[in-house]
Amino acid sequence: MNNQIKIALGVVLLMLASCQHSKQLSVVSSERAPKVIGPYSHAIKAGDMVFTSGQIGLSPATNTLADGISAQTHQALDNLKAILEDAGSDMAHIANVTVYLKNLDDYATFNDIYKEYFPGTKPARSAVQVAKLPKDALVEIECVAMTK
Repeated sequence: MNNQIKIALGVVLLMLASCQHSKQLSVVSSERAPKVIGPYSHAIKAGDMVFTSGQIGLSPATNTLADGISAQTHQALDNLKAILEDAGSDMAHIANVTVYLKNLDDYATFNDIYKEYFPGTKPARSAVQVAKLPKDALVEIECVAMTK
């Protein structure tokens, strides 16, 4: 997964470099999302775009991982929602989502919950199975959104 992370970061950096609305980058930190567990930000705003870091099903209140794919999916999406709101965006302004699942057998369960968060237009999305996620999570979700 190390090479996948490097490739994903490279793509994000290229997208940031091509943002023509502003050359200014700003860090987004949310008190309503779990504290970051590494050298990264919750999100970066570049002009009218918001690039989030991957969110797992970690509770911001207890810093513990929710139990099971359903609870982790809800918590990861709630964390993402909080970060977007603090960045001046929301779930309706998401253009692209990337989902990392520890087990693609959880895909149907994930989709049932995911669609609750996107009752209108569905963003473009990729979903891949990965060998391992931080804190041994079952799902991690990141997105690119526009500000409101």
